[in-house]
Amino acid sequence: MVIEDHHQRTSEVERKTKEVSIVAKIDLDGKGISKINTGIDFLDHIIISFSKHSKIDIQLDAKSEDGIKHHLIEDIGIVLGQAVNKALGKREKINRFGNATIPMDESISSVSIDLIKRQYSHLDLKLDREKIEDISREDIIHFFQSFIGNLECCMHIIVHYGTNDHHKIESAIKAAAVALRSAIKIDPENEGELPTTKGMM
Repeated sequence: MVIEDHHQRTSEVERKTKEVSIVAKIDLDGKGISKINTGIDFLDHIIISFSKHSKIDIQLDAKSEDGIKHHLIEDIGIVLGQAVNKALGKREKINRFGNATIPMDESISSVSIDLIKRQYSHLDLKLDREKIEDISREDIIHFFQSFIGNLECCMHIIVHYGTNDHHKIESAIKAAAVALRSAIKIDPENEGELPTTKGMM
């Protein structure tokens, strides 16, 4: 179920299956305020950081119904991507493009985003460990893929180097947040037009 506010860039997405129960509310024009409860500490940390640096307000309550962490992480990525997608509406007046390079101690990551509705993701996270805090490496990768796919955009995430996998993920999520913050920003010079020569996003 998706509820949209056509006067503001907000959305609410609810996903209830035999595997998960998730509700997310977002405001693209917020202040980076978040209230996150996934039951997975490192995932909470990642989403809080994303909210803070993208300036997107996020309220997220997520519960596993089958006790399988992979399902919960995947579906949280799906719901967050859908929420941002719906809040963007027709994507009129937005900058469309965003990029950022963000360090986290010894690690540094770059992210480039195109909010055209052609899904493509390139991830080069350079993770060494099989598990980072309380999430497996493959589930972290899948979270990013699920988010990007449901946001319906093109996003390239590259960790250039680093020795600490926690720091690599933090630099990547912050770079994604800052790049998205730029891409979703309203450009008053667009005067209601879509930022594309095709006439559709």
